[in-house]
Parts: sequence; C-alpha cells; structure tokens
Amino acid sequence: MAETQRKPVPRNDGGELDTATAFLTFARESVLKKTDGLTDEQLREVLVGSGTTLLGLVHHLTFAERVWFGHHVAGGENPGDVDMTVPEGRSTADVLAGYRAAIEASDAAIRAAGDPAVPVAVPVLGTAHTLRWVLAHMTSETARHAGHADILREQLDGVTGR
Repeated sequence: MAETQRKPVPRNDGGELDTATAFLTFARESVLKKTDGLTDEQLREVLVGSGTTLLGLVHHLTFAERVWFGHHVAGGENPGDVDMTVPEGRSTADVLAGYRAAIEASDAAIRAAGDPAVPVAVPVLGTAHTLRWVLAHMTSETARHAGHADILREQLDGVTGR
C-alpha cells in the first residue's frame, strides 16, 4: 500500500539538543498526524484486543509528557497514571488540545534545562538521570506509539506513512 502521510525524517544536526528535540518533535507530529480527518467515533474505535485506540494513545502520551518533562525534568507535580483510558465524557478536542499543551510545556522545560547533561529535578526510581536520558526515553516511547497509531489508522481507512 502506498504511503499517504509520508514526511521526511529531520535533517537537524546542529548539536545534541537540536538533533534530539527535532526527532522528538517528528515523533510527536507523526502521532498527531494519525488523527487528522478522522471522526470522534473512529478515534475511539477499538481495533485490537488490548483495547488501544488512537485517542487513547494520545491521552497516554499527554500524561507521559507531563510525567517525564513536567515532573522529572522541571520538578512539577506528578500527574499520576499514564494509562490509555480516555475518561468518560472527555471530548476529542480536549484530548488533542491537552497533548499539544503538554508538548508546549515539555518544550519549555527542555529549553529551561538547556543542556542535555543536566540531571533531572526529580530522580527516576532513585537515579538522577539526565535530560539526555529523558529525551531518548520519550523519543523512543513516542515513536513506538506512533507505529501503533500508524497500524490503527491503516485499519480504519487505509492511510499509512510517518
């Protein structure tokens, strides 16, 4: 099947932070792109045995952004559970806006930290990992879920690509 949402990978190579944030941004955009043009019903449709939905993936990644960048990197409050269950009554628009807002806050935390070698404000299970580690972790987490989203989108309407 031909890819219909294909976008080239970033070519940023202006330094460690520039490259890392470019690839994280690419993965985030890939997830959001999978929601383009779909109805609320399609975004909430369960197509796999685990119960994962496109909107559930976005919901999960919103909380992951808040936990890793907002809590661990910036030292803010831990938002709690990062499951894939969209709360009853939460609109699609609110979920998508929440993800975009979480990304914006995460990017601010990354800029504030400035240096990939800076240790996190809140240790992870007792280990003061660096911003570098959190960037790598969140890029891999987001890219993995972008792949899941691509498969779900293909099942819904045949649209593929990154």
